[in-house]
Amino acid sequence: MSPNKTMTYGERAVGLDFNPSGDDDVHRVKTLMAELIDILNEERGAAKTAEKTRLFGIAIIEAQTAQMWAVKALTWKDE
Repeated sequence: MSPNKTMTYGERAVGLDFNPSGDDDVHRVKTLMAELIDILNEERGAAKTAEKTRLFGIAIIEAQTAQMWAVKALTWKDE
């Protein structure tokens, strides 16, 4: 991540700049989910009803949850 680049909403939502181990798979998953969240957030901003806005909000939360579980799985250390 370039220090001069402003992070997108999705990049901030997934914590793209937090990857202490420097794991390439973690970065890839976070990047893909950030892109999805950016699409959902853009659509949420264009929504014409409260219900549609709410549904996009839920989708964003669930994408964040999926990203966190994916990172957990990728970084899991078996005994």
